[in-house]
Amino acid sequence: MLTGAGRTHAIEIEDVEYLAHADGPLLARLYRPRGAGPFPLVVDLHGGAWCRGDRTSDAAIDEALARSGVVVAALDLRMPPRAAYPASLVDIHYGIRWLKARAATLGSDPGRVGVLGVSSGGHQGMLLAMRPGDPRYASLPLTGDAAAVRADVRCVVLCWPVIDPLARYRYAKGLKAAGGAYPEVVDRVLPCHDEYWRTEEAMAEGNPVLALERGEPVETPPVLYLQGTRDVAHPRADLDRFVTRYRKAGGQVDLALFEGEAEGFVNRDPQAPAAVQALERIVEFVHARLG
Repeated sequence: MLTGAGRTHAIEIEDVEYLAHADGPLLARLYRPRGAGPFPLVVDLHGGAWCRGDRTSDAAIDEALARSGVVVAALDLRMPPRAAYPASLVDIHYGIRWLKARAATLGSDPGRVGVLGVSSGGHQGMLLAMRPGDPRYASLPLTGDAAAVRADVRCVVLCWPVIDPLARYRYAKGLKAAGGAYPEVVDRVLPCHDEYWRTEEAMAEGNPVLALERGEPVETPPVLYLQGTRDVAHPRADLDRFVTRYRKAGGQVDLALFEGEAEGFVNRDPQAPAAVQALERIVEFVHARLG
C-alpha cells in the first residue's frame, strides 16, 4: 500500500483549462486528495517523444501519488504539428506558475511544488527545473498578484528521461544506418525528433546534459532518476553523463535502476513487482522532498 503521507487518501479527479492559445485551450488533469491539507503538489509531464501522449498517459503514477497525499496536475502541452520547441516549455513554465498561484485553493502550498516527467516529459521537466528563469520559457505572463510567481521547483522525478536529445537522436540514427534488425523504438522516435526539434542545433541547445557540460549556470534541485537496465530507448551512457555532471554541479541524484526492465515499465503494468517498487520510490522521494 502506497502511504507516503501516513495513510491512503480518497481522491477527486477533474480536468481544468490552465492556458488558452489562439488555436485552442490546454487542459490539466487534477488529482486531489480528500482531507486536510495543505498537500505537496507535483506537476506531471507525459512522454511520447514530444509528439504523442496527453494528460492521461501517466494515470497510474499520478493516482498513486494522489492517494499518498499529493496534489497532482498532469498537463497537456503543445506538440507537433501544432508547435515545435520551445513551445511546450513555454506551456510548462506557465502551468507551474499558474498552479503555484492557485495552490491554496487546490489544497496545496506554493512552496512545496515538484515536477515529474516521463521520457520526453522527463527531459522537459529537468530542462525547465535547471532553467526556471529562462526568458524564452517565461514568455507568457500571469497578471495581477500572480505576476511575480516563479517557476522554480523543489524536486524532480525523472522516469527514463530523454536526458540528452542530441545523443539519443544520433544513437537511433546509428542503429538504423547499421543495417539489419534494430529496435522498433527507432522508427517511433526519429520522426518525432525531427518534428519537435527541427535541427540538431536545437537538440544541443535544449539539452540538460550539454548544458551541464558547457558549464551553464543552472538550478540543481534534488532528483530521483528511475530507469530499467534493458531500456534501449534511453541510452545508459547519457544517464551516466548526466548523473556525473549534475552531482559535480552540486546537485543530488538518487538513482534507481530496475534490473531487466525496459522503457515504460511502470505505466505498462503498474501491478508488476518492479512497477510497485518504482511507485513506492517515487512516493517516498516526493514526501521526503516536499513534506
